[in-house]
Amino acid sequence: MRERLTLDPRDQQRNDVLVRWREGSLTVDAAVALLDTSERTAWRLRARHRAMGVEGIVHGNRGRASPRRLPAADRARIVDLARSRYRGVNDSHLAELLAEAEGIVIGRSSLQRLLRRAGLGTTRQRRSPRYRSRRERMPQAGLLVQIDGSPHDWLEGRGPRLTLVGAIDDATGAIVGAAFCPVEDGRAYLTILVRMCRDHGVPAAVYRDRSGIFAPTRKGGPLGDAGTQVGRALAELGIASVAAASPQAKGRVERLWGTCQDRLVSELRLAGACDLASANVVLERFIPRFNARFAVPPASAAPAWRAAPPARELERICAFRWRRVVGNDNTVRVEGAVL
Repeated sequence: MRERLTLDPRDQQRNDVLVRWREGSLTVDAAVALLDTSERTAWRLRARHRAMGVEGIVHGNRGRASPRRLPAADRARIVDLARSRYRGVNDSHLAELLAEAEGIVIGRSSLQRLLRRAGLGTTRQRRSPRYRSRRERMPQAGLLVQIDGSPHDWLEGRGPRLTLVGAIDDATGAIVGAAFCPVEDGRAYLTILVRMCRDHGVPAAVYRDRSGIFAPTRKGGPLGDAGTQVGRALAELGIASVAAASPQAKGRVERLWGTCQDRLVSELRLAGACDLASANVVLERFIPRFNARFAVPPASAAPAWRAAPPARELERICAFRWRRVVGNDNTVRVEGAVL
């Protein structure tokens, strides 16, 4: 029995045009325009229509499975992994993890269709953002580094609540320093500053929020921004400290936190991280992969990073230091403690 043939609206329109063209009611130019093809393709369609009838305008691959389609066993395995081991991982990240850890190569859009047909929705709900004019990236790596901290339940209840403190290069979007810390404080930022200077160099400026960690909240002090430990270290290293007027002004580092709270949380879960030390081990593996995936080339290939001081001098600059007067009883007061 002959298989039933179904025509979509496009095929029906083409059949009508070819019939009228063959009957002589349409000129060649009119038929080519209505078929929306080249003249050569139009004549080829006419010849197939004449030899095969309606079947001649239906693409030969219709109804056939793609030769690159994943086997049914692999598709079932992907759905099972998405429901179990990789539960909560977004589509793009899941495609990368499947290729790296499971040896299953599948495109994001194909994976998305497979998961939606299986009833697995996306893990990230996006809403249309308010329009904001984005500032152009700096032309050279090292001209501006955005620094910030993100308190979050990174371990999803498996351990203490941590803060991820990090620095991202404005020109490339690459993470140039990051660490999990118990809290967002001066010690955390000085730790990041040492790592960034050691691994990349000294940037021309940092873009930060208006926290008292970076500069005194009361204006008019004799030391200005250098009145805090972090502010003093930045001044001694010759790094300009630029305060952002709003969180939106630090858009690149804020978007970094959104990405990390999705991808990094999933990787911490997969690794079973449950404390500060194990979280930092996962983070060290995550940073190179993040940079390879999301960093972009700078507009200018010449970097603006300056050479860092020798290791001992860098450690001295980024250490906590206080200037105090020795009392008559040969003691000093530091942070409320008597030494």
